[in-house]
Amino acid sequence: MRMTNEEYRQYAQRHAPRSPVKKNLLNAFWIGGVICCLGQFFLNLYTRMGLEAQAAGTAESISMVFIGAALTGLGIYDDIARVAGAGTLVPITGFANSVAAPALEFKTEGLITGTAAKMFVIAGPVIVYGISASVVYGLLLVLLGCG
Repeated sequence: MRMTNEEYRQYAQRHAPRSPVKKNLLNAFWIGGVICCLGQFFLNLYTRMGLEAQAAGTAESISMVFIGAALTGLGIYDDIARVAGAGTLVPITGFANSVAAPALEFKTEGLITGTAAKMFVIAGPVIVYGISASVVYGLLLVLLGCG
């Protein structure tokens, strides 16, 4: 049976399972919102404990990264992500998950060639392109006289 690319695309579309888009959007929204509310809770807590705004923000970020990494290590973050989808990717806990998950996955290959070498497989490109984009943006601001 020979098919053109267009015929195959149509065939695949007819037989692909339908994604529950509305349900996925709702889950991503409310679970991502809960994660962000948890971050706000920590920020308020650290501020009430007497930390200045910048120090409270730093402590809150550290807390959220720790929670994300701990939940990844316990295998809970993946279960949450199955329901929430992108709702778990956007907050800072998603970054922690993207670092911890490959580290755990490749730990059998050893501390150096497994965990250390593979830790930034997912997060590495995000960091590299994020820094590169900020440098380009900063240079453009300087060149245009805005910075």
